[in-house]
Amino acid sequence: MSTGVQGLDEVLNGGLTANRIYLVEGSPGSGKTTLALQFLLYGAHRGQKALYITLSETRAELKAIAASHGWSLDHLEIHELVSEDGLDPEAEQSVLHPSEVELGETVNDVMSKVRSLEPDRVVFDSLSEMRLLSQNALKYRRQVLALKQFFVNKGCTVLLLDDKTSEPGDLQLHSICHGVVSLDQVLQEYGSERRRLRIAKMRGIDFRRGTHDFDLNRGGITVYPRLIAAEHHREFSNNAASTGVAELDALLGGGLVPGTNTLLIGPSGVGKTTTTTRCVLSALERGQKAVYFLFDETLATMLARSTALGMQLEPHMESGLLTVQQIDPAEMSPGQFSNRIRVAVEQHGVSVIVIDSLNAYLQSMPGQRYLLLQMHELLSYLNQQGVTTLIALGQHGLIGNVESDIDLSYLSDSIILFRFFEAAGKVLSAISVLKSRTSAHERTVREFQVGVNGIQVGAPLTDFDGVLTGLPKYSGNVPLLDPQVRTE
Repeated sequence: MSTGVQGLDEVLNGGLTANRIYLVEGSPGSGKTTLALQFLLYGAHRGQKALYITLSETRAELKAIAASHGWSLDHLEIHELVSEDGLDPEAEQSVLHPSEVELGETVNDVMSKVRSLEPDRVVFDSLSEMRLLSQNALKYRRQVLALKQFFVNKGCTVLLLDDKTSEPGDLQLHSICHGVVSLDQVLQEYGSERRRLRIAKMRGIDFRRGTHDFDLNRGGITVYPRLIAAEHHREFSNNAASTGVAELDALLGGGLVPGTNTLLIGPSGVGKTTTTTRCVLSALERGQKAVYFLFDETLATMLARSTALGMQLEPHMESGLLTVQQIDPAEMSPGQFSNRIRVAVEQHGVSVIVIDSLNAYLQSMPGQRYLLLQMHELLSYLNQQGVTTLIALGQHGLIGNVESDIDLSYLSDSIILFRFFEAAGKVLSAISVLKSRTSAHERTVREFQVGVNGIQVGAPLTDFDGVLTGLPKYSGNVPLLDPQVRTE
């Protein structure tokens, strides 16, 4: 049975087993009610009878929640167990303990409503009120077991909502229910909170384990299943493609190979983004589709700079070959970002992806260890899909001792290193390829220059020593790209 929640069925490997009782637990505001409404509405729109039994939310509150998502509850049956009459002080009695009367009336009321409606899908909101009415754990467990048996005999698929107000470590509900879906909110020091979903238990289903990011926005919940690279394989050609610059192709040993990722590493302003733009433009000119994930700068700045360097991207954006997505790492979860990449590759046929830069992506992660794990899965997935991936990584410092926030060199198939160096009173740039798993690459250090004609790569700097340190020594006559620099 489909849950009606985008992405959750994939986590559950198809959906829920019908005619079973499931627990949806989470702190207040985590999204339990929204998930429950999606579950019921999905069934109602397909001709199934749907019943929402509420002890905590009023009919008006449920309609307000639905309206905030653009939904109508006209096809749902809403049954309020606590009415205005039940709250009347004159209705109270003093012979028996109130819980003994209210609990029995509540359970009988639920059973009576289910018998009359015979629903296919039921939501019971919430068990915390049932727990208060029961007064003790034994009576509470008996009532939940009685409801479970009743619902199963009536052929209902039921979601029991619980707000985790029980004693810490109390797993009674987990043992009773067929499955448990746990919703959680993680507060960030900056930016929006992260919402995560975990299947704590699911009998008879080989579900996707671990935590999965999800969003709660207008329109409901969207779950982003955790990416497992081993599940995604595709046949592709691994013939190297040109970057658009012959000298850079020579450095790389022939060009960029599909199914590999290339790390462009260097200090800020050295030309990493311009180089990735040149590589993307060459792929676009061959008719390939590309997505550029822009973290650091605005789209307008990127387009203006590219145009000034003779690289026109707007025509390819208009044709649909190029998509540039500006990402705010404070608002986007890693799971959502991975999902965007999957959509681009699997649904839109994208074969070139740029992440610019990894530094900003790092800020969206809960910690460095998790960045490495998620990037490992993401890059493995892209490689197995035959995608050419370009990743820019900025380093601290400009000249001399330059450091990185994180070391991703062991995950990269190729590494292009950029450096500033001083020569004859001017700051110049150098480029070299430190690593290539797919070809015998050139191990020279070449001059690199960005100008109105795009990027230029000069001859190997064979007469320089110490270029990568930023303070080289010149001992020869190799000409530089800039004729104004005199090195004699």
